[in-house]
Amino acid sequence: MFAKKTIDDETWDDLEDALITADFGPEVTDSVVEKLRENVAKFHTTDPEDLNRMLRENLEEELAKYDPTLRLSNRPAVVLVVGVNGVGKTTTIGKFAKFLANHGRSVVVGAADTFRAAAVEQLATWAERGGAQIVGPQQQGQDPASVAFQTVEFAEREGIDIVLIDTAGRLQTKSGLMDELSKIRRVIEKKAEIAEVLLVLDATTGQNGLAQAEAFLEHAGVTGLVLTKLDGSAKAGFVFAVQERTGIPIKLIGQGEGIGDLTGFTPHVFVQNLLA
Repeated sequence: MFAKKTIDDETWDDLEDALITADFGPEVTDSVVEKLRENVAKFHTTDPEDLNRMLRENLEEELAKYDPTLRLSNRPAVVLVVGVNGVGKTTTIGKFAKFLANHGRSVVVGAADTFRAAAVEQLATWAERGGAQIVGPQQQGQDPASVAFQTVEFAEREGIDIVLIDTAGRLQTKSGLMDELSKIRRVIEKKAEIAEVLLVLDATTGQNGLAQAEAFLEHAGVTGLVLTKLDGSAKAGFVFAVQERTGIPIKLIGQGEGIGDLTGFTPHVFVQNLLA
């Protein structure tokens, strides 16, 4: 990361610029730099390679505080997938279905984004690609909570392991839509416990990802993050602020467009890509 052969003021300026560019935000950047300054002084080093190693270890340590394990032991294990429009939620559900199928799990997807016919069609395509069955609305505009309920009923009847429920790509500022999300949750819980609520965040979102996470945590009880679109120049440094503020762990990473491009989260690999 550092071209110079010694640590000087310019090195610290470069580090700050790099962290801000990677969407860490000013508060996290200040915190990271302050800790590194303390370590550099403590170990009396002037070698940028030492600074680079300390940075990597510091970031991995921060991420490792949170458990990325998916809690899917219930049968059926019901997973609610939430997020704003355009983050890649529908494609993520298809990829997640494939990910689960690869681990020998049967999957059904519930199309609870009922107000856009195109959303149901798109989800059906991705569910098929992921090897999952789908339960859709019986008529356009059907209550999303009833579709979610019917999906869980179907899973119980057919002995299906995992239920993935799609929801409308609601903006976190629209309280009516957030209330609908709370209703979906309440209705499902009459039938089965919700195992995970996964919030899909676009890696290109930047600091707005923090506002989204806080709103969805309040209204949907988010238990894990899925980061998408990490295949481009986006570094998603904002997740450090998200985790610090909310305590929500990253559970899945989407790094490409293919059906197999969803993996579990490993701090070492994530930091390696972040600092590349």
